[in-house]
Formats: sequence, structure tokens, C-alpha cells
Amino acid sequence: MAFQMNKKPYLIGISGGSGSGKTFFLNSFLNHFNPSDVCLISQDDYYIPAGDLTPEENKLYNFDIPSSFDEEHFTSDIQKILNGETIYKKEYTFNNKQAGDPKILEIKSAPIIVLEGLFVLHFQKIAELIDMKIFIDSDANIALKRRLKRDLEERGWDIDNVMYKWTNHILPAYQTYLRPYRDTADKVIVNNTNVPDDILLITEEISRDLKKRVLELIS
Repeated sequence: MAFQMNKKPYLIGISGGSGSGKTFFLNSFLNHFNPSDVCLISQDDYYIPAGDLTPEENKLYNFDIPSSFDEEHFTSDIQKILNGETIYKKEYTFNNKQAGDPKILEIKSAPIIVLEGLFVLHFQKIAELIDMKIFIDSDANIALKRRLKRDLEERGWDIDNVMYKWTNHILPAYQTYLRPYRDTADKVIVNNTNVPDDILLITEEISRDLKKRVLELIS
């Protein structure tokens, strides 16, 4: 499908607390589209580099506040994508030396653009551009279990590090920078189960609606 640049891309913002299941929701959602129909911009790739940190420094460094991100660069790249440009961005690897050299991501514009990240609804200039705001939420104890699984297994952090960040960084950030935007979202999805079918049904419904409202208009 050719992307007609006289049509403004449809911008979706997906936010939610750490461990809410944003990644599974996002992957399920993207699977409903052809690669040329949708592109993804992840806020995680706009962390301001923290440099080489010792394990103790990494534990104390707060990755869960808006100032940890390059908001200006993030906003600029979103505008470029909306204008039909292709952007190139170095992948962020969360100071995980086991991840190897970061990839250079090529992100091409598309009729549907998905923004994903903690603060896509908090950054005002970005939020004003979003056509559909989706907030993924879950109970704190369930989110913590998911966070533990991810950080211990995928990022190689120790449990003391994870629990320190959860108590001192993640929960305060959720209450201050995320929870206030839950009620402003167009769709709030509570993800307290680990039943994939529940999320798959929701993403199918949303994607079916978008195909009618966005893709059929430009085909």
C-alpha cells in the first residue's frame, strides 16, 4: 500500500506503569498490521545516556522520571515521522553490557504511528499530537512480579537493585507522572491476567476499527 503524504498519519500513544504489560499489548497490536502500515517509536530509545555506571550507581540512578529522557529529540523525531521522513536512532540497551553493541534503528513513516513509553502522555507537546491515547494499567503486586521477571532474567539485575528502584523510583513516578493521565486516555485497558487471549481480543478490536478509519481511507 502506497503511503500518500497528503494524509496526516494517525498517531497512537500507548502509556502505562512499569510491569503493566505494555510490551505484550504492543506486540499483539502490531501483529494485526502489515509492516508498511504502521511504525513504532519507543520512548526508551531516547534515554539520556547515563554513562558507565557501577552496579551501585545503577541502583541509585533514577531512570523513571521525565528528565531521564531527551524530550526535545523525541519530539523532533516524531515531527519528522509525521512529515513522512525516515529517522535513524541508536537503540538504547539500559546499560546492559551483555546486550552487545546497540543497533541503529531505521524508522520509516507510515499511515499509523505508534508511540510507546512511560511519559508519552506527560510530555505536553507530544500529547497534543496524539489522536488516540491508550493507557495500560495493572495492580501493583502483579506489575511488580512482571518487573522482577524481566529485570532479573533479561537485564541481569539483582533483586536488591530491582526492589530499591520499585520502591524509590517506579511507584513514586507512577503516582506523579502516569496515574494523573489515566483518566484522560481514550481507552484504559486493565491487564491483571496473564491470559494472552484477553489482550489479543482487545488489540483485534482496536486494529479492526483503525483499519476502517485510517487505512481504508488511503487505499
